[in-house]
Amino acid sequence: MRLIYIILSCCLLVFTGCNDAQDNKQQSTPQSQTSRERVQSKLSGEGTMALMTAVSKYYALKNAFVATKAPIVDSTAAQLVISAENLQTLLQKDTVNYTILKPYIDTIAAQSKMITTIKDESCEKQRLAFDVLSSAMYGLLKKVDIKNAGIYHTYCPMAFNDKGAYWLSDESEIKNPYFGKKMLECGEVTDSL
Repeated sequence: MRLIYIILSCCLLVFTGCNDAQDNKQQSTPQSQTSRERVQSKLSGEGTMALMTAVSKYYALKNAFVATKAPIVDSTAAQLVISAENLQTLLQKDTVNYTILKPYIDTIAAQSKMITTIKDESCEKQRLAFDVLSSAMYGLLKKVDIKNAGIYHTYCPMAFNDKGAYWLSDESEIKNPYFGKKMLECGEVTDSL
């Protein structure tokens, strides 16, 4: 009888220990998520938020190119135009940064507008403008010294008949906007911000 009592006590201790370990693991997860550093840049807090809104619209456009969905490419490019114009309006108050950043923002808005005017179900012609837009977006992010944003600068050497092209992504996994499903995983991460 005493042996059964000892075995049951051991089982209870093991079960309780496993539950405590599981509880500690669950409690540590939210702390690690909340300890993530906030996105920072040379811009004001409001400017950084407006910039990240434009970046999220850029990601939506990139994803539309990955899926090769022309109607979605058109609508997300139009949204990026609005975000770029909002960013530009906001930055006009910041005379120091505005002069330096204006060419990048102008290019982002102009190339996004160009994408909306090109009607191409295959998205091939629109991807040319996306390449220029991507370079401007990366240049803008480098100029404002963006940090903790989880932005990946990715390169595909085979884009545009082996001339190569870059794009930005919010994940390190390669999803190529220049080839879509044809060569979805062609590329490599070259930088992260």
